[in-house]
Amino acid sequence: MKKYLIIPDSFKGTLSSIEVCEILEHEIKSFNADAIIKKLPVADGGEGSVDAFLEGLSGEKVFITVKNPYFEEMTSFYGLIDGGQTAVIEMAACAGLPIVEHRKNPSLTTTYGVGELILHAASQGVKKIILGLGGSATNDGGVGCAAALGVKFFNKDKKSFIPTGGTLNFIDTIDISNLHPSIKHIDFITMCDINNPLFGLEGAAHIFGPQKGADPKMVDYLDQNLKHFAQKVKECLGFDDPYFKGAGAAGGMGYGTKVFLDSKIQMGIETVLDAVSFDQLAQDVDYIITGEGRLDAQSLRGKVVIGVARRAKKTKAKVIAVVGSMQGNQQDYQKEGIDHIVVTNYLNLSFDELKPRAKEDMIFVFKEFLKTL
Repeated sequence: MKKYLIIPDSFKGTLSSIEVCEILEHEIKSFNADAIIKKLPVADGGEGSVDAFLEGLSGEKVFITVKNPYFEEMTSFYGLIDGGQTAVIEMAACAGLPIVEHRKNPSLTTTYGVGELILHAASQGVKKIILGLGGSATNDGGVGCAAALGVKFFNKDKKSFIPTGGTLNFIDTIDISNLHPSIKHIDFITMCDINNPLFGLEGAAHIFGPQKGADPKMVDYLDQNLKHFAQKVKECLGFDDPYFKGAGAAGGMGYGTKVFLDSKIQMGIETVLDAVSFDQLAQDVDYIITGEGRLDAQSLRGKVVIGVARRAKKTKAKVIAVVGSMQGNQQDYQKEGIDHIVVTNYLNLSFDELKPRAKEDMIFVFKEFLKTL
């Protein structure tokens, strides 16, 4: 009786991690009806992270009204796991690009709603909050979130205001004395899979601003504003490291969580594996099946497939990576602990051609692979 642990990321734009789990489980059961299967869908911190945690762990989805990226009211959510001791928040749930649709403008958008989600979770008595960064429509350095939690920002006229990416340059002083007391007793973990600094040519504005609607002129403006913000943080709060890995994530939200929440910045997959007690779950399984849309050099930095494979080295399980496509040398991935790589885009189709048949191709290729085990 074989035991399987299925723990894939989503295949961006085609299949969610939950859908991938269901496909692989169905084919394994067709191949081996007696198989014992545990499914743990994974998300990288962006859209779908809360659902992935709740699918893999028992928990509750909490819905509340918060501000969207334009300070308009919307219904958003977060997840409670670990018996209500831990909250999982994805900033995309109230500050994500899909919410702004045709109104993309990172100089005007805010992370205020993220702070409201945090505050509500804190009121439920959680001990830990996992923050997923990804898919944001913002470039405010996390100041909107901080404002919702009680941090005050003042301009040169000593008037308080809530800055956005386009008004960070108006910050003259920062006062954290009114930070909500419940926040100070919570351990924060920020899921972040990028290394970008806060500002500069590799920073939040230059690298991610254009996809959020910024033209070259706005990109330069936003970048200078983030630099100004970092200088004010140094002057007022004594924090002087805008270059740490992940500071530029989600429009500088990575930086904001470090400055205002003293959050631990951690690779998303490491956060997930710790939360689901992966080391214990994987001890007695025969096969660990992971996956993501594309296996490439970025994956080797520690994204889902490689993160799982590295942790699986402590077990006797064979690691199977089901991926949409693969670039690079297969031996490099095998060195990280992957035993088999299954490429589902076997016809090497373009994304537009692949999208409507992604599920069908995954079923076909995985079914053929199972015959070789």
